[in-house]
Amino acid sequence: MDCLFCKIINGDIPCSKVYEDDKVLAFNDIEPQAPVHILIIPKEHIKSAAEIDESNSVLIAHVFEVASKIAKDMKLDGFRIVNNCGDCAGQTVKHIHFHLMSGREFTWPAG
Repeated sequence: MDCLFCKIINGDIPCSKVYEDDKVLAFNDIEPQAPVHILIIPKEHIKSAAEIDESNSVLIAHVFEVASKIAKDMKLDGFRIVNNCGDCAGQTVKHIHFHLMSGREFTWPAG
């Protein structure tokens, strides 16, 4: 499979690991948009949030449990979790992933 995140999971591409267990990998984003910007990805290849169903929703719930654990371990004072689904939403890697960001105040753009 020619998936960037699968290659990172397999160890073919290095990453700055923050957390790993048998189901997910979390690592620092190489182009951070906040002082803390961590990508949390399931080890199972799921293309996008549009493919979440009864067969994999427990895994996605685990992603959020891991996000909470990371935030507590890092003593983050609030955080944002972002998922882009599809090209028009800005999804550049076709492997579901969640951006955990913190360390600055976040706002919504006007419009």
